[in-house]
Amino acid sequence: MAVRHQLIHRSPRTTWAVLADPELYGEWVVGPSESTPLDHDWPAPGSRLRYTIRLGPWSTQGTTTVRHQEALRELELEASFKSLGTARIFLQLRPWGEETLIVCDEHPLRGLGGTLHNPVTEAALQLRHRGMLARLAKLVEQQPAEVLRA
Repeated sequence: MAVRHQLIHRSPRTTWAVLADPELYGEWVVGPSESTPLDHDWPAPGSRLRYTIRLGPWSTQGTTTVRHQEALRELELEASFKSLGTARIFLQLRPWGEETLIVCDEHPLRGLGGTLHNPVTEAALQLRHRGMLARLAKLVEQQPAEVLRA
C-alpha cells in the first residue's frame, strides 16, 4: 500500500476547494491530461469524472468515481482504467496549524494492477505520489485570495 504525505501551505478549506473542482483533477493527478465531470455534484459519493491520458499521438480514457467524502477532511476515489483494473485512492486532510497535511493512500483493487502488484509497482506508486502531491501543493498554493478567504 503506497502511503505518502505532503504539507500544503494553505488551509484545509483551500485544499478542499481544489480537490472538489473536477476540472482541476487533470492538473494535479499524475497521468491525466484533462478531466471532464460526468455528474454535476462532484465530489458527492457516486459522482464520476472522465479523464484522458495522452502519450504522443495515443490517448485513452478512464473514469474516477467518488466512493466516500467528508468535506474538508476525506476524499476516497476509485479510479478505473480499462484493462489495468481499478485502484482505491484515499486522501485525508489534516489541519497542521494554519496549513494542511495531506495523506494519500493508494492501492490496486481489481484487474491487472492488483494481480501484478509487487514491490516494484509499489515503488512506482511512491514516485507517482511524490509528483502528484507536489503538483497538488503547488496548485493549492497558487489559488487566488478569494478562495483563501472562503
